Amino acid sequence: MKLELRGLHVFGYHGVEEEEKRLGQLFLFDLELEVGERGADDRLEHAIDYTQVASAIRELSNEHRFDLLEALATAVADLVYEQFAPESVKVRVRKPQVKPAGMTVEFSAVTVERP
Repeated sequence: MKLELRGLHVFGYHGVEEEEKRLGQLFLFDLELEVGERGADDRLEHAIDYTQVASAIRELSNEHRFDLLEALATAVADLVYEQFAPESVKVRVRKPQVKPAGMTVEFSAVTVERP
């Protein structure tokens, strides 16, 4: 069984540019967690509660600042894998407000997987 969160909006102060660090911006998180049969018995205490996963990501983003999407995505993947113990986790972090050298880009993204 797979638990998915798509488009989790988290505001953060991550980035290389001083303006990104000062003003902050929106980041979008997409997660896939392989959970085996956890939750199939209809008992929340046996499942991975996605509201707790979302809260943990928001807390990490609030407590730490990252220059690179790679570091942010790695920290989220490690946190979810260690704290919630899924069989595996795939995290994609999207940065929608990207304007490299006057061009238009829908978003930049980094994906990290743990076993």
